[in-house]
Amino acid sequence: MFDNFPLWPARASTAAGNVDALYIFLIIVSGMMTLLVFTAIVIFAARYRHRRGVLAEQIEGSIPLEITWSIIPLGVFMVIFVWGAVVYFHSRTPPRDSTDVYVVAKQWMWKLQHAEGQREINSLHVPVGRDVRLIMTSQDVIHSFFVPAFRMKQDVLPGRYTTAWFHATKAGTYHLFCAEYCGTQHSGMIGEIVVMEPAQYEAWMSGGNTGPLSASGERIFAELGCATCHRSDTQGRGPSLQGVFGKPVQLQDGRIVTADENYIRESILDPGAKIVNGFKPVMPT
Repeated sequence: MFDNFPLWPARASTAAGNVDALYIFLIIVSGMMTLLVFTAIVIFAARYRHRRGVLAEQIEGSIPLEITWSIIPLGVFMVIFVWGAVVYFHSRTPPRDSTDVYVVAKQWMWKLQHAEGQREINSLHVPVGRDVRLIMTSQDVIHSFFVPAFRMKQDVLPGRYTTAWFHATKAGTYHLFCAEYCGTQHSGMIGEIVVMEPAQYEAWMSGGNTGPLSASGERIFAELGCATCHRSDTQGRGPSLQGVFGKPVQLQDGRIVTADENYIRESILDPGAKIVNGFKPVMPT
């Protein structure tokens, strides 16, 4: 409906329509309430203005009227709340079979890497019609990954991982911005999302492929001798890492945490931060 409107950004994801509909509803409700209040002020000011020699009639109130003007706004606000919650949870819950892309933000650039190993700077190539999950962190300060055409914005934080996802519906090139002030060259921290047809995307991916990230991780794991302590038979000096990702892990202090990206990153950089129950803090930093 608004795709050709001069001031309206392109709509190129499955989430865009839902966000636009809620936004338009909020504008309509706000406009109607503003008009209603303004009209009431004008009418009351004219009808109940002060007149010489006329005593004002004292109105004690009307319970039915008070209930009415309380119930109607409550109903409108509940519609906004439920609708907003549905849109929010949909935008925060990526499908299970999403394609992962790893994003590292730094002053003043975006570094992106596909799970297959392909690396990009300030540009991300994705296929149309596929769910894409972004796993993001920052090397320095807070940034924000913002793609107006997808109606998607997610803060990117140092020291932890945040995620966002999208499903592109239209091939084309779309703007990528940093929407969090991050220093003197913040305005230059821009990029592009290139949405391609599946066949074109596969052809692009086949050129310059450096191998999947899992293969790189396996090579580093072997080169550094990690298997010496993290044995799969649970007899090593460290906990087994086999199948641990996404599972609950019990710590020495009794807490139970999930072995997600943030936990694994922290355990590599600061091994003593969270010690697994039954093991000693012997891993070097």
